[in-house]
Amino acid sequence: MSDRPTDSLSTRARRLAPYFRSARGAWAVAVVASVFTAATEPLTAWLMGPLIDQGFHGGQIPLWWVPLVIVGLFVVRGISTFVANYALAWSANQGVLALRRAAFSHLLRAAPDLFGRHSASSLTNTLVYEVQSGAQLLVIAVNTLVKDSLTLLGLFGYLLWLNWKLTLLVTVMIPAVGWVMRVSSKRLRRLAREGQGATDELAYVVEENVLAWRVVRLHGAAEQQGGRFEQASQRLRRLLLKTVAAGASITPITQVLASIAMSMVITVALWQSQSSQASVGSFVSFITAMLMLITPIKHLTDVMSSMTRGLAALERGLDLVETFPVERGGSHAPAQCRGELQLQQVTLRYRDDQAPAVDRLDLHLVPGQTVALVGPSGAGKSSVAHLLPRFIEPTQGRILLDGVPLPDWDVTSMRRHFAFVSQDVVLFNDSVAANVALGEMPDEARLRAALASANLLDFALGLPQGLDTVIGHNGSALSGGQRQRLAIARALYKDAPILILDEATSALDAESEHLIQQALDRLMQGRTTLVIAHRLSTIERADRIVAMEAGRIVEQGSHTELLAHGGLYAKLHAMQFRT
Repeated sequence: MSDRPTDSLSTRARRLAPYFRSARGAWAVAVVASVFTAATEPLTAWLMGPLIDQGFHGGQIPLWWVPLVIVGLFVVRGISTFVANYALAWSANQGVLALRRAAFSHLLRAAPDLFGRHSASSLTNTLVYEVQSGAQLLVIAVNTLVKDSLTLLGLFGYLLWLNWKLTLLVTVMIPAVGWVMRVSSKRLRRLAREGQGATDELAYVVEENVLAWRVVRLHGAAEQQGGRFEQASQRLRRLLLKTVAAGASITPITQVLASIAMSMVITVALWQSQSSQASVGSFVSFITAMLMLITPIKHLTDVMSSMTRGLAALERGLDLVETFPVERGGSHAPAQCRGELQLQQVTLRYRDDQAPAVDRLDLHLVPGQTVALVGPSGAGKSSVAHLLPRFIEPTQGRILLDGVPLPDWDVTSMRRHFAFVSQDVVLFNDSVAANVALGEMPDEARLRAALASANLLDFALGLPQGLDTVIGHNGSALSGGQRQRLAIARALYKDAPILILDEATSALDAESEHLIQQALDRLMQGRTTLVIAHRLSTIERADRIVAMEAGRIVEQGSHTELLAHGGLYAKLHAMQFRT
């Protein structure tokens, strides 16, 4: 994601402003409440003057007046502080909701390149955790910034009114404090970015081991993976400690600068009191206000760390929206599709320094034809299957659907004409009905027909809640064969004119495979079907079999023709059916 190390805080805040604009009223309430909170600070210092001059010496102040005024001030401060905090939290969460909604909406429409460059754990961390933690840090920072800035201005104004000459001495520390905060801000932002990267790395290690726990245990790789986890954890720990050190160093430096200015002020104030008729009360009020300056100054120096980390976290969600474009397509969106597919000199490279996965491929699928792709692993069969619905873009060449190049099609409309069943089944933690009718409102008659054709209806109806039974994370409540058949039922339900089967029967037992193959044979009639299969027995009746090797077509024809030819297909067939 993008990094803008030269941007100022104000520039970065303006990037986020559109998402927080809807909560302008809450921001205004927070500011007004903070004004009331800040106003109580100089009033507290001012009270010291009459209390000492009139309370201790003259006895002119009624005793009941003292607790009434002091308690009243703190009641006002408490109410205004609560209102400010709540209003800030409300407005911040409204902004987070808008940003998270925009980021997730963008995620659903982003170009596939996004998913190749970022892991699932990184994207999840950004949308769920980074944005939320950034908002919480920003609420604390903005609350401190508003309240303590106003408090500082109020106390400073009171000091100017009380003794402007002494007050001017306070300003000597302002340039030095500003320089410290500027240098620290740059370092904190760099560390925050590095910390986010280290967090993503650690989350990715955890994600891999959660998904591959069977493989890790089978190969006794727990110690090895523990080492990876430890290495990533230690890197994150070092960065977090550097961040704490960078943030914590601001406070003592600014406090030393403040103490220098304050010692000068107190010395001059004592000298003035000896040579003038200034009252003890006014002197105490001035010193009290001076001492009260330390707290907001300390808070304002501390706030830099929270604000920098909060903005950096929120910017991660913003970068997701701004950096990666959405999928682009044309306006061609017919309601019906004949299902003719043409690949013309298509080349696909995943990396420039690697051999092409698909190399100058020419392939024509006429409507209603079943074409099977066969070949050894790495031949490019699955790459072809992912090129057709534009899950990946060709490096060279072009692909046409019904004679129209895929980039000229409306992306959503184009994919409506494809049904895809992969060997890697993806199911949602939702009901059977919702998984089969994915993207549409479930129709029970169609659901039952699709499940029956996939040899899964009796099983689904026997579940505790029938078709409304939730199947767990990625169908964890189902067996491998049941998951595969549910994915096939989804394709049957969609009833698209183009069908892509990538090892669609790989997880089925012999009996289920026979029943599913019958259903698929019926489904493929009148539809353009691309079948990828290692089990050659499932494609013998295909209209055309295309044998691929190293991304190229080496031979094509019917099952009988290719066996007679004695080429790659015949060799693969002999290897599978060797007795």
